[in-house]
Amino acid sequence: MKRIFTVTLGILTAVGGFVDVGDLVANSQAGARYGMRQAWVVVLGVLCICVYAEMSGRVAVVSGRATFDLVRARLGPRVALANLAGSYLVTVLTLAAEIGGVALALQLASGVPYLIWVPVAGFAVWLVLWRLRFSIMEKVFGIAGLALVVFTVALVKLPTDWSALLGQAVRPAPDGVRYWYLAVALFASAVSPYEVLFFSSGAIEERWTGADLATERANALVGFAVGGLLGLSLMATAAVLFHPTGADVTTFDQVARPAAVAFGRIGLAVAILGFFAATFGAALEVGLATGYSTAQYFGWQWGKFVPPRQAARFHTVVLVSVLLGTVVLLTMVDPIRLTIYMLVLNAVVLPLTYLPILVVANDRDYLGDRVNGRLANLLGTVFLVVLVVAAVAAVPLLVLAGGGG
Repeated sequence: MKRIFTVTLGILTAVGGFVDVGDLVANSQAGARYGMRQAWVVVLGVLCICVYAEMSGRVAVVSGRATFDLVRARLGPRVALANLAGSYLVTVLTLAAEIGGVALALQLASGVPYLIWVPVAGFAVWLVLWRLRFSIMEKVFGIAGLALVVFTVALVKLPTDWSALLGQAVRPAPDGVRYWYLAVALFASAVSPYEVLFFSSGAIEERWTGADLATERANALVGFAVGGLLGLSLMATAAVLFHPTGADVTTFDQVARPAAVAFGRIGLAVAILGFFAATFGAALEVGLATGYSTAQYFGWQWGKFVPPRQAARFHTVVLVSVLLGTVVLLTMVDPIRLTIYMLVLNAVVLPLTYLPILVVANDRDYLGDRVNGRLANLLGTVFLVVLVVAAVAAVPLLVLAGGGG
């Protein structure tokens, strides 16, 4: 059982990264529109985030310093400040979307309009971040997020044509601007900057040392693979249920429908639990990431392992970020639409986050003989090129796709 719990940091990060509010809709929307023809994007995202999460976690474990701390030390305050500004803006908007996702899940469970739940969700996120220990937080929401496996099981219950799904997956057949826009959005969501910030800082929170490198790799590889499997399951069930009819998916109740069709009310209840855990877990990740990045840049004391009085500025940044996210939602912006635009911004800032990780992971002053090997550098360079292409293409594709609708 202990070994299972060692991967909960990766599972929490992966569930928050692959199956947050954006992916709940985006993966289902991709399945409804294109079947499994965008499954390759999820696989690409899994491979990319595994490579870079392993790098960032290894840097934290070996050096004892989190990613943003080393970015400032290695690249200088000006470059790091540009990185901080871009990542903080995107992260706050992501936090708003995740709080909105929690509210939407509660609306689906209760029938009460989501706007009423927004301040409740925002307060609950802050309260957990303030009071709950890191180890408990990661285990509770990491494991609860696995309720989304109901979509994997639903594939067996639904009238699934496995050969058709496989045929779509191996023959992507790109189809116009909307196809490529959604592909960039899916990829950007899979490799969101907050994931590596949270993962590397979480390694410090867990007090991992060089003896824990195997645990760090297990978290990165197993955890994110689980997230990818859940994302593919959402896509596949939507492909089975909606793609043959040409229906689109834009709301939580439509995303949950495959589980409800397969298992009735029990399936729906499990799906709602998964939605709540995934979006709440993502909100926790993102909220912490705002504090981690800011405190690490300015050299403040940070972390949930530090008594709040000793890390007051860190906790203040987290509180202000949660308030900002909640206020954004109270302007009545649609959380799903907000997520679409957030994904575009995510794509734009991706190189700012991942290039410094690749640079630091090759610095012997910090890592000694634990620097990247040839394979890690090859994969890191290839994926960096993909990240740059996604960053350059994101905004033009959004415009050409008419706002991604």
